[in-house]
Amino acid sequence: MGAAVLSDLATEIVVPVCAMIGIAFSLVQWVMVSRVKLTSERHASANSNKKGYSDFLIEEEEGIDDHSVVTKCADIQSAISEGATSFLFTEYQYVGIFMIAFAILIFLFLGSVEGFSTKSQPCTYDKEKTCKPALATAIFSTVSFLLGAFTSVLSGFLGMKIATYANARTTLEARKGVGKAFVIAFRSGAVMGFLLAANGLLVLYIAINLLKLYYGDDWEGLFEAITGYGLGGSSMALFGRVGGGIYTKAADVGADLVGKVERNIPEDDPRNPAVIADNVGDNVGDIAGMGSDLFGSYAESSCAALVVASISSFGVNHEFTAMLYPLLISSVGILVCLITTLFATDFFEIRAVNEIEPALKKQLIISTILMTVGIAIVTWIGVPSSFTIYNFGAQKVVKNWQLFLCVGVGLWAGLIIGFVTEYYTSNAYSPVQDVADSCRTGAATNVIFGLALGYKSVIIPIFAIAISIFVSFSFAAMYGIAVAALGMLSTIATGLAIDAYGPISDNAGGIAEMAGMSHHIRERTDALDAAGNTTAAIGKGFAIGSAALVSLALFGAFVSRAAISTVDVLTPKVFIGLIVGAMLPYWFSAMTMKSVGSAALKMVEEVRRQFNTIPGLMEGRAKPDYTTCVKISTDASIKEMIPPGALVMLTPLIVGTFFGVETLAGVLAGALVSGVQIAISASNTGGAWDNAKKYIEAGASEHARNLGPKGSDPHKAAVIGDTVGDPLKDTSGPSLNILIKLMAVESLVFAPFFATHGGLLFKIF
Repeated sequence: MGAAVLSDLATEIVVPVCAMIGIAFSLVQWVMVSRVKLTSERHASANSNKKGYSDFLIEEEEGIDDHSVVTKCADIQSAISEGATSFLFTEYQYVGIFMIAFAILIFLFLGSVEGFSTKSQPCTYDKEKTCKPALATAIFSTVSFLLGAFTSVLSGFLGMKIATYANARTTLEARKGVGKAFVIAFRSGAVMGFLLAANGLLVLYIAINLLKLYYGDDWEGLFEAITGYGLGGSSMALFGRVGGGIYTKAADVGADLVGKVERNIPEDDPRNPAVIADNVGDNVGDIAGMGSDLFGSYAESSCAALVVASISSFGVNHEFTAMLYPLLISSVGILVCLITTLFATDFFEIRAVNEIEPALKKQLIISTILMTVGIAIVTWIGVPSSFTIYNFGAQKVVKNWQLFLCVGVGLWAGLIIGFVTEYYTSNAYSPVQDVADSCRTGAATNVIFGLALGYKSVIIPIFAIAISIFVSFSFAAMYGIAVAALGMLSTIATGLAIDAYGPISDNAGGIAEMAGMSHHIRERTDALDAAGNTTAAIGKGFAIGSAALVSLALFGAFVSRAAISTVDVLTPKVFIGLIVGAMLPYWFSAMTMKSVGSAALKMVEEVRRQFNTIPGLMEGRAKPDYTTCVKISTDASIKEMIPPGALVMLTPLIVGTFFGVETLAGVLAGALVSGVQIAISASNTGGAWDNAKKYIEAGASEHARNLGPKGSDPHKAAVIGDTVGDPLKDTSGPSLNILIKLMAVESLVFAPFFATHGGLLFKIF
């Protein structure tokens, strides 16, 4: 079969070095962002050189006292940061209790497989060999779960801190021009992207090496225990996405319905009591939630690939370099994304508003092209020219060029999904312009057009995912699908930078409005934000596409681990699972939508109460009570995130324990098939409605001007569409991809228990 060109020692060095480069690069970007001071530098820099701040004020801002504007921006930033930090701490307290309880469950369930025996046992896939006891798997799976959960929480928290640090700085840079503001927002996104990608890689690498000290040559047991890392990452992401999504949308819907529709005041107007809660929400939902979500995808796709590889020739022959192929892909991904980021921040300068979106699209294209070369190199030096992959009981011979095509097809499918998402959600193209045009006849036609757009936007991404699955499975069985998912996520640092850029720009616009800066500044931040909306939708497309591939790979690993020979849809056990599984995304969406609705109801009532009872609020003579609105969002999201979370976490445990592994396989397949469709359509519908509203507000074309201005009937109809779409694109849609991944990885972790003790009801009757 041959050996890999890259030695084991070189692999031991390359992976952590690439991770450290990623962390170092993110710190450099953070230093660059911190150079923009949140104190007035007008006098301090009067004699500075061209790189100083002597050009702090430009013509548009004449007549406004520089010191008061900067102070206002700093105060608003501080209020947003405090609100976001206090919410996340409250959320993490509740999630921490769950984490400990679930860790105990993992230990008890997996420990009971062999009755908590400390004796070595025959290996699952090769009965002639002896492996470490099931109790060891129980202990180390629990430790891996806690490690994954902690890393996920840390990823989300650091992302939020960086975003709240950068938002006011982006606003201040917008006074010098749109290019300067873009660079600050993008650098801040890059800090989060590289920190998360590098942390995820480094922690996983360290965990594998530490567990190797105990497991020795028992790689089957080692990588089975590592799957807990993916479960921990995704379970925290679920609560982050759902809790953050409910928070942000309750505030957003409340602020829009009363402020823009009823009172006819601009978005982010400081007179609106819900405005701080709305801006806090962008950080806890779109930044912290999304960070945890993509970390979870990365951890799970790595774990799925490692589990399958451990029972293939890589694991059987103890080929360490080939075994760590998934980590090598991620390592090269960090270097590729580093070069790609320089194209946006250093090599090219943005001079006009219409250059923003193309610059972000170029990031995707450049990273994909460079990564294709990177994958080719890694595959050539990292795996033998020929090897075998475990394929449901048999070993399938695979060539290294076939493995390269598996990763490549996932990578390019991600780009296709990204561009299709952009076509359906950007106001530069006809689908969103048609939705905007439908506002002429009111909100009802807007809603009809928006829903139709969402359903239609599912077609091409599904074909892209289907082709990826067919190609990668044909070449390298379930391992092929796992590495295809990794291919899609290999440029995660760039994807996250683009994604985080959106909420940072949105916050910057809000701060500009609240600080009373001129309309020129607001126009610039709005242009940054509109591009950010599209890129956020692209990010969600990536997350959903990769979730489909990841959950299928995990499903394959689960079927192998649970010793199911075939999943036959015609058997009643499997079919009932299939139909119930397909229902779960609807049940989950109903819960999250209702949660946003009920929280928004309280918010609307509170905002109305303040407008009606605080004298001088509309005239700007009195300040609103922001704190009460922040509290409403916090309380609602903490309370409402528990039921959807419980639904996802308990379903595999209940089905596996009482109905057995075959029914559970049906549930996983059903949830995957229906969840992907709903997630894509929900995200794109919401994104299209949002950008249709922005299209009318910007009035950049003759068509848009005929529909506007702000406050006109078509604009009010667009605001209602945007409000309906908010929970779809920021709560239900993005949370669904976690549902399908999380149920699959949980089933894999608990597979030994289900295979031994599961199906209690069928055993009784």
